[in-house]
Amino acid sequence: MQTLSHKTIALLVAGIASAISIVAVLVSGFVIAQNNTIPYAIFIALTMFAVIYIITFYITKEYIIQKVKPIYKTIHSAQTSTLKKITENEHEESNIIATTEKEVAEWAKRKIIEIEELKRLEKYRKEYIGNVSHELKTPIFSIQGYISTLLDGGLYDETINKAYLEKADKAIQRMTSIVRDLDSITRLEAGELKLEYSQFNIILLVKEVFEAQELLAKERNVHMYIDMGVEKPIMVNADKKRIQMALNNLVINAIKYNNPEGGKIRVRFYDMDNLVLVEVSDTGIGIEQEHLSRIFERFYRVDKSRSREQGGTGLGLSIVKHIIEAHGQTISVKSTINKGTSFTFTIEKAILQ
Repeated sequence: MQTLSHKTIALLVAGIASAISIVAVLVSGFVIAQNNTIPYAIFIALTMFAVIYIITFYITKEYIIQKVKPIYKTIHSAQTSTLKKITENEHEESNIIATTEKEVAEWAKRKIIEIEELKRLEKYRKEYIGNVSHELKTPIFSIQGYISTLLDGGLYDETINKAYLEKADKAIQRMTSIVRDLDSITRLEAGELKLEYSQFNIILLVKEVFEAQELLAKERNVHMYIDMGVEKPIMVNADKKRIQMALNNLVINAIKYNNPEGGKIRVRFYDMDNLVLVEVSDTGIGIEQEHLSRIFERFYRVDKSRSREQGGTGLGLSIVKHIIEAHGQTISVKSTINKGTSFTFTIEKAILQ
């Protein structure tokens, strides 16, 4: 049902009153048999119409505004422009009720969106706290068990003391890695880690990453390659240390989740005018489509039991995403089960002088 403006209400009231006045004057004129009844009735009707219209217009408008004010003060305390226009009579022809109805509907829509976002963030917060707790609980309990055993006499047992100390040290290193990675992500999100841009050959950087992970790759019978089509240096402009960290995480991830019988990791480069597209692909187990949209989330693991067996903090891909986005670039992933996964990201090409 369409709402009526204060002007329409005033017109209706004045019209009805005028019609009543015409009828009343005509009836009274015929009763007393006056000859000038019709002109007199028209004059009275027009006068009454004007007076009643003005009175009704302003009374109705002020009444509506008084009812509307508390609504605007409640739902638009920070947005007073609409109410200010109404109260200052800048738009006397506007439909105050319809305007208010529209504003309330928009406010309600925004609140629904905000509530849904808060629910999503609350769910994420609970998952995040649960994941942090679980990831830290495992090494802490392990350390506690090893130390308790050593304190209970195991320290003097040469068959277990060194082994338990080494296991405790390994658990401490895992816990330290989790805390360090969490700190890195937090600082990246807060913008506290300032990027130190420099020009470098990204091909050489990939070779350095391959060399650093050579032992791990040999243990898992994984072979690493750089696209054979690359002959000339590819100079890029970025924070070398951060890009190395991102590449290192991608390569380690590819090694751990490659084909159990041995596989390949290949890095390719594509020229995109002022950008370079870097692709890190493997021949591994792949990732199901339902997981692809979430793999960059903190602690998200496709196969939780297998992921923890492989080691790592569950934060590697999240760090990669933050590093690439901190450079103003994007990263994407595509995967096919039992065929492999491919991560691609862009990086700014260096402008050589």
